[in-house]
Amino acid sequence: MTATLIRRDDLIETVRAALQYISVYHPADYIAHLARAYQREQSAAAKDAIAQILTNSRMSAEGKRPMCQDTGIVNVFLDVGMDVRWDGFGSSSIDDAVNEGVRRAYLDPDNKLRASVVDDPLFTRRNTKDNTPAVVSMKLVPGNTLGVGVAAKGGGSE
Repeated sequence: MTATLIRRDDLIETVRAALQYISVYHPADYIAHLARAYQREQSAAAKDAIAQILTNSRMSAEGKRPMCQDTGIVNVFLDVGMDVRWDGFGSSSIDDAVNEGVRRAYLDPDNKLRASVVDDPLFTRRNTKDNTPAVVSMKLVPGNTLGVGVAAKGGGSE
């Protein structure tokens, strides 16, 4: 198996782009299931709630604006192939690259996301203003690929 080279700038851009994407779009299967649930629902109140979710989702996608104001703490899941090699990191870490991607996503002038993460939550509680640091989970797996999963979990879901 040939080693795959993962460039620092590519990891940064992947995290940035993924965060921008998930802030705006629901997965298509979720929308399809919700639309079917709307058709079957008997309760007027529940039907109205589903309609509001579907409307919000459509407005978010069409306007390219976050579907929820609480874009939460960023969780990044990396499945690192044992035959992956890294390039361009210098003295910085994988965590540093992920956090740079988060920073760029949350400060994007075309779709600025609400940063709510605080540095040192026990004492100073200073908002970092760029939603860093992310929670980074890495798993070493067979192969020569890098899997990147990104979740922006609202403050109450963590």
